[in-house]
Amino acid sequence: MVDVAVMGAGSFGTAMAKVFAEATRPEPHTVTMWCRRQEVADAINETRVNESYLPGAVLPDNLQATHDPERALHGAGIVVLAVPSQSLRDNLASWSHLIPQGVTILNLAKGIEIGTLKRMSEVVTEVADVPADRVAVLTGPNFAKEIAKQQPTLAVVACTDERRAQHAQYVVRSDYFRPYTNTDVVGCEIGGATKNVIALVCGIASGVGLGENSRAAIITRGLAETLRLGAALGANPLTLAGLAGVGDLVATCSSPLSRNFTFGRRLGEGMTLEEAQAAASGQVAEGVKSCISIADLARKVGVEMPLTEAVRAVCYEDVPVSDAIVDLLNREVGGE
Repeated sequence: MVDVAVMGAGSFGTAMAKVFAEATRPEPHTVTMWCRRQEVADAINETRVNESYLPGAVLPDNLQATHDPERALHGAGIVVLAVPSQSLRDNLASWSHLIPQGVTILNLAKGIEIGTLKRMSEVVTEVADVPADRVAVLTGPNFAKEIAKQQPTLAVVACTDERRAQHAQYVVRSDYFRPYTNTDVVGCEIGGATKNVIALVCGIASGVGLGENSRAAIITRGLAETLRLGAALGANPLTLAGLAGVGDLVATCSSPLSRNFTFGRRLGEGMTLEEAQAAASGQVAEGVKSCISIADLARKVGVEMPLTEAVRAVCYEDVPVSDAIVDLLNREVGGE
């Protein structure tokens, strides 16, 4: 049995807290979920449902919520970070001193930090002042709603310390949630970050009425962009051919459960960025912000990422969707 602290009560954080609580080894873990708002914590404890972010999913009794980060982190054997990528630094800075010494920190957020161009694990090591081998990431084709329904789900736990990855794998594995381990943190994080941006492109294409030929082309060329960036940063290409790369990319680019795909579709249908954000009802589409930092990172290491640049142009440079599509199609052709 392990005491697990899940820092964040959004849809995915809640779904993963539920997974940890339902993983029995041989006794159920004690899971404490930190909520940014007191009223969310109170509602979860009283109703056993996080109606604000994951309605309909009944949470086990061994999962408790709190607004107090000290209470959530006290005695934790694993600390799970479940806050959005661009707010990870500020959140972690406010309670990193409460994290118990020596425990594994497992990050769920997918993205590249704007400005610093750091991967999320790099942000954690810097802010929490811990060695890189204490930081693990969980990634893969994982939709919160399907996980909450206990539908069979595969994931990847990556850490440069393979023993820590194996321990986290053991703690989180359940009858329906099957994690694999990997030591390629760079590849897992790059795959998880870029797929959000490529999903926006697929959504935009769907919104303007393009079909399956276009979607397949976007996914394939998006994978090519991911492989180029990953190679420049030292990732293993085989990682990006697995769950953390192709698996996550296909799921996110093909499902209405994907916030990024849905957000992109709204843009393709003619909504402005502000209108699409309002329609998202507070749910974060990570790719909307990550397109900035991923494009900057690609420029820094000399990698071409035209799909990512197109998303950035649509979202932040007032380029009409129709013009962005024309620009992509008019790029000089060459070998695949």
